Amino acid sequence: MIFETHAHYDDEAFDSDRDLLLSSMKENGIGTIVNATSSKRTVEQSIELTKKYPFIYTTIGVHPSDSAEMNDSELKWLEEMCSYEKAVAVGEIGLDYHYDEPSKDIQKKWFEAQIEMAKRTKLPVIIHSRDAAKDTLDMMKALNAREVGGDIHCFSYSVETAREYLNMGFFLGIGGVITFKNGRKLREVVEYAPIEQLVIETDSPYLSPEPYRGKRNSSLNLPFVIEKIAEIKNLSAEEVIAITDNNARRLYHL
Repeated sequence: MIFETHAHYDDEAFDSDRDLLLSSMKENGIGTIVNATSSKRTVEQSIELTKKYPFIYTTIGVHPSDSAEMNDSELKWLEEMCSYEKAVAVGEIGLDYHYDEPSKDIQKKWFEAQIEMAKRTKLPVIIHSRDAAKDTLDMMKALNAREVGGDIHCFSYSVETAREYLNMGFFLGIGGVITFKNGRKLREVVEYAPIEQLVIETDSPYLSPEPYRGKRNSSLNLPFVIEKIAEIKNLSAEEVIAITDNNARRLYHL
């Protein structure tokens, strides 16, 4: 069965057919889903999903783009939520410099606070990093994030940056971008990286693979990602499914 390591089924894009879609996962070969959170509200919604669906787990964290709303009491609440039995990681946390807001200082403050929270709760981290390669890596090294390990979600940087994370023991999250015509850089990373440190994801409802690029994504599209990894790694799709399932279970301690 396929292990989906990163989706957002609390998103309003699924409001019209969420139950129908999630109820179809098992029959379509999707065995486990980790629903990633980005704010206090999404943490609450994600926990509700895990209560309804035995195969769904949740992360606990605030996305850098939502970090301006963070405060000490919210951080305390997040840490309490980390003890929930189906919470498997702190995330998605990190840095996003694509837009000017929130400021870099605010993002860095709450990124550091949530890495420290992960260390206290002994959960791996799910890292979001966009247009912030150097600062993300520098902070993770300085804060000794390798102590908890985790996943660089939707990996989008060079082979050189990938090497740094792989040497720290991190997994790389590979999704629909690998199928894009302009996804050559990611295909080079997948070719370089050990298959034992790759996990598969959709980031649903975003980043649909070809041939559905631009449309709402779901875990049902993971076979397109699997086939491309299989092609690059000269493996069968079944081997990629089995190996990445095992990788995800190691990542999330399941």
